[in-house]
Amino acid sequence: MTEKLNLPDFKLKIAEQGKKKVVWDPVRRIWTAFTPEEYVRQGFLSFLANFKGYPLSHISNEQSIRLNGMSRRCDSVVYDKSGKPVMIVEYKAGSVVISQKVFNQIARYNLVLKVDYLVVSNGYDHYCVKMDYTGNSYSFLPDIPDYDEL
Repeated sequence: MTEKLNLPDFKLKIAEQGKKKVVWDPVRRIWTAFTPEEYVRQGFLSFLANFKGYPLSHISNEQSIRLNGMSRRCDSVVYDKSGKPVMIVEYKAGSVVISQKVFNQIARYNLVLKVDYLVVSNGYDHYCVKMDYTGNSYSFLPDIPDYDEL
């Protein structure tokens, strides 16, 4: 599970707990199961922090929300300097193709948070959408914005 992703090189803290591999999540400050999706999350978080200027203290992983009376979890939510959510990031394992189904999932989460940016990544393909609530539309961006651009 250490295949090269379409992200800048990054280092992980990996350990064994019993017979299970775990990875250190610097956002949640916990050891968590080292799954293919978690590998993508940690690589993408490293990219956001080290190349796009996102403070890890302004990111929440596994953020709980209530959607239609049910509990759901956003993979990552980015907050601006005032504490307002501005971006939802949905991660998929590298083997998962980014499809309309993935965008539908993140769009449902956005019904609750109403952020400006939606990002999906499987570690190889990354898509960023900027929402336009006044025009009731959205547009795909060519790159993930720097934190200061949010």
